[in-house]
Amino acid sequence: MADMKVNFAGVEFKNPVVAASGTYGYGREYEALYPLSKLGGISVKGTTLHKRDGNPAPRVAETPSGMLNSVGLQNGGVDKFINCEIPNLLTKNIAIIANIAGATVEECAEVAAKLNGTGVHMIELNISCPNVKQGGAAFGTSCENASAVTRAVRNATDLPLMVKLSPNVTDIASIAKAVEAEGADAVSLINTLLGMRIDINSRRPILKNNVGGLSGAAVFPIAVRMVWQVANAVKIPVMGMGGITTWEDGIEMMLAGASAIQVGAAIFKNPFAPVEIADGMNEWLDKNGIKCVSEIVGRVKPW
Repeated sequence: MADMKVNFAGVEFKNPVVAASGTYGYGREYEALYPLSKLGGISVKGTTLHKRDGNPAPRVAETPSGMLNSVGLQNGGVDKFINCEIPNLLTKNIAIIANIAGATVEECAEVAAKLNGTGVHMIELNISCPNVKQGGAAFGTSCENASAVTRAVRNATDLPLMVKLSPNVTDIASIAKAVEAEGADAVSLINTLLGMRIDINSRRPILKNNVGGLSGAAVFPIAVRMVWQVANAVKIPVMGMGGITTWEDGIEMMLAGASAIQVGAAIFKNPFAPVEIADGMNEWLDKNGIKCVSEIVGRVKPW
C-alpha cells in the first residue's frame, strides 16, 4: 500500500482527503456510517465570534452539476464550538481544522485567539465573508484587505494558519502572495463562485438572498486552474478544493499542485465520497508504482 500520509504546514494528516467546511458539520451525522478516522481531517462548520442564525430560506438550490447556497454561516458561536464540539472531535483520531470567519478584522482575530490551546490542529481563515468596516466588500477581493485580516489573525494565534481564498477575483495568485507575506502557513482554494438562479414563474431569485455560492462538479476545471496558478506563485502549501467528486479528481488536483484536498458538495450526494476518494487514490498510486502520495504534488507537465 502506498504511503498516504502528508505533512501539511506542520500538521500530520493520515491521508490527504479532508471534509470541507460547511458540508460536514462537526462530523456527528457521519459517524453512524464510518469512523471519522478514515479521513485525513475535517474542516468544521464555519465558526464566528457570536451565534449566527444564517440567512432566511430558501437558501439552497440545485444547479446543473452543482448547487447554490446562501446559508450565511449559521453556527452556535466560538464558545459553543469550544465547549460542545471540540471535546468530541479530539477523540476521533483526525486532524481538526477550525474554519473561522468574522465581520471585521478584530472579530476574526478574537475568534482565533479563543482557539489557542483548545486542541485544534489548524485554523482555516475564511476571507470570503463581508467586511463591514470596508463597505461590505469581502476581505478576499483585494490584497490590502486580505493582508490586513491575515496579519491580525497571525498575531492572535500560534496555530498553523491556512487562508481560504475567494475565486471571485481577477488575480487569485496576487491574493495568495499577499497572505503568504503576512505569515499564512498555507492557503486553501477555491471557495464558492458567486451565482444566481431565477424562478421563471414567480420571476424571483430562487434564493431569498438573491445570490449564493456555486459549488459542485461544475466548478472543478476553474478550481484546478486556480490551484495550479497559486501553487506556482507561492512557497507555502496549497489545499485544493472545488468540485472534487471522484478519486480521479483528487489525483488531478494534486498533480495541479495541491498538497492535500477538500471534498465538499459531493458529500451531499454521496456521504461516503471522501472515504471512496481516499481509497481510489491509494489504489491508483499502487497501480502506478508510486510509494508516497506526496510524490505526485505539482507533477503536471504543461505544454
